[in-house]
Amino acid sequence: MNATSFEGAPDAGRGGAASPGSGAAPGRVVLLTTSHRVAPGLLSWPAWQALRTADRVLCADGAHPQLPYLREAGISVDEASPTAEELVDACGGGHTVVVVATGEGEPALTDGLARLAGSGRVRMPDLELLPASYDLPGARLLDLVQVMDRIRAECPWSSRQTHQGLAKYGIEEAYELVEAIEDGDRDELREELGDVLLQVVFHARIAEEDPEAPFSIDDVAGTIVAKLVHRHPHVFGDETASTPEEVKEHWLRTKAQEKRRTSVTEGIPLHQPGLALAAKLASRVRTAGLEVPLPDTGSIGYELLALAVRAEAEGVDPEAALRAAARVYRDAIRETENPG
Repeated sequence: MNATSFEGAPDAGRGGAASPGSGAAPGRVVLLTTSHRVAPGLLSWPAWQALRTADRVLCADGAHPQLPYLREAGISVDEASPTAEELVDACGGGHTVVVVATGEGEPALTDGLARLAGSGRVRMPDLELLPASYDLPGARLLDLVQVMDRIRAECPWSSRQTHQGLAKYGIEEAYELVEAIEDGDRDELREELGDVLLQVVFHARIAEEDPEAPFSIDDVAGTIVAKLVHRHPHVFGDETASTPEEVKEHWLRTKAQEKRRTSVTEGIPLHQPGLALAAKLASRVRTAGLEVPLPDTGSIGYELLALAVRAEAEGVDPEAALRAAARVYRDAIRETENPG
């Protein structure tokens, strides 16, 4: 049977086809939906029950990823794309027909069934939507990886990008994320998180092509998972922590063991904004219990350094504080420009 024709109902010996207006039992239509983000064949028990007890199983897509697994399990599947009227007719006599939905969800068929039901002139079979598999949390990340693979292969701009060329975008997207957080805009926050995530996936995709030391997004995820588990012995191990301070102590201790650093300044990116850099250095000094006097030459730079250290000691992010003050200043400028 091909996907463009649909012949008859289940064999007449089991009740035969009933015309839409007849008094025979109207039967049942089960629209079986699956997720392409779950390995084929991993279906729910109700789905397998519906498939095994159905009088007929149909699928319009002969290349549907579930079909080999259904047939391996002994389920006979016909490649067919019936109209709504043909499907209703096939259910006549109390038959059950399972339609294995394609990726689009069979909108033409469901619309046709809705029109028939709304006409009031047809005795409709029972209609059931049965999800056979569900997306796991995080499953949409697989879509992002697949989209990035295609863009990398087919887009003239994306196919030429390098880690170095993308670096500036990572910085820009991080700042836009911070702005969305500070503005409290939830829609913007969701979008900017996606833009930051794109940078991670993009760099990982580029890294796969490195001839000497390739790695993939799975390697990236595996690395951070291992790091998080190791640095949270109070969650995944035998240690305990009841306060944020104790958690930070665990984190710093395990981090020091991993990195084997000889200075508290190691690992601090020196290209970050000046106030953030100063605050980070001050945080490392304070956490290590060091007494390091601030250099003082009387210049503006050292005055800013002192302010950043003071802010960090008081639990204030100097960069965020300055941005907040700058926004107030911006508003004052606009009021001066437009006094009316």
